[in-house]
Amino acid sequence: MEGDEPSHASDLSERVIGMAIEVHRHLGPGLLESAYEECLCSELKEAGFIYRRQVPLPVVYKDVRPDCGHRLDVVVEDELIVEIKAVERVLAVHEAQMLTYLRLSGIRVGLLMNFSNVTLKDGLRRLVL
Repeated sequence: MEGDEPSHASDLSERVIGMAIEVHRHLGPGLLESAYEECLCSELKEAGFIYRRQVPLPVVYKDVRPDCGHRLDVVVEDELIVEIKAVERVLAVHEAQMLTYLRLSGIRVGLLMNFSNVTLKDGLRRLVL
């Protein structure tokens, strides 16, 4: 984790983590990322959060905007990026990817969630710029 997490973003991330734990408790590991994303967004909607799914992330290199097709899984309240994984284990490259997403988007807080773990908390990383 880098930097200090703003208080509101900290509260927001804790609430989203709780919702993700609820999704994981009901579904368990072994599904595709899209299933977890759909169910987490259902929880967000029910709780009244403003969120966007599959948000395009523009990449600018010098004065060029290559069409790279990068997308953020879920952005909550324009303050939190949620990156959903369903992999054997989270690698350093996944954390580096999230830090790059934070830097490019201007959002300071991100949650990297790996739903393939037996317990979600073992597959959870909170990253802050």
